[in-house]
Amino acid sequence: MYESRKQRLLTRAQFARRVFFHLLFVIACAAVSLAAGILGYHFLGALPWVDALLDASMILGGMGPVDTLKSDAAKVFASLYALYSGLFFIGVIAVLVVPFVHRIMHKIHIDEEGT
Repeated sequence: MYESRKQRLLTRAQFARRVFFHLLFVIACAAVSLAAGILGYHFLGALPWVDALLDASMILGGMGPVDTLKSDAAKVFASLYALYSGLFFIGVIAVLVVPFVHRIMHKIHIDEEGT
């Protein structure tokens, strides 16, 4: 997926395209994760669609729940969704930072080899 250290450094336009595709991937993953949360809160938590959106958004964003859940299934879902959301946040940061870290490391290797 990325160029090896023996290859040239990407141009700024190519690098911008790479970052853009990483951003699109993160947005798609966030949309799927939010949809899963909305469906879980709506069907398991018996929340109206707007309240399910609010709760899923707050959990996915790391803010915490808004509504009180009554059923055990909804509480289990909310706890699993909260754990997933924490790991999702770490994964999103990694996916967004990787192109920049790779470019820096690639530049360092190029400078060391003198090519």
